[in-house]
Amino acid sequence: QVQLVESGGGSVQAGDSLRLSCAASGRTLSDYVMGWFRQAPGKEREFVAAIGWSGGSTYYADSVKDRFTISRDNAKKTVYLQMNSLKPEDTAVYYCATHYSGNYRYTGGYDNWGQGTQVTVSS
Repeated sequence: QVQLVESGGGSVQAGDSLRLSCAASGRTLSDYVMGWFRQAPGKEREFVAAIGWSGGSTYYADSVKDRFTISRDNAKKTVYLQMNSLKPEDTAVYYCATHYSGNYRYTGGYDNWGQGTQVTVSS
């Protein structure tokens, strides 16, 4: 089992940047492919990005490609999401999770979830 805690959210203006962190405790982080998801009010949780065990492989939703960058530091047991050129439509609660099975883009393939961190982008 692994416990995840997200941090780094906040309220920013459109065009600003934020870096989210996801700190893990318990099992070794390098055992897991890791993902970031987000959920806006009234909407389903959606895939944002995922990263392979060593960080060599990354995957992004089309809506964030070229603006967001996922990375990881297994020694620090932390996964990051660098978010640049933020837009109001990026407003959501952001969650990190450990992947265990299936397609990286679907929530059903993830088991351990953090509590989320709020990101609010105003125009």
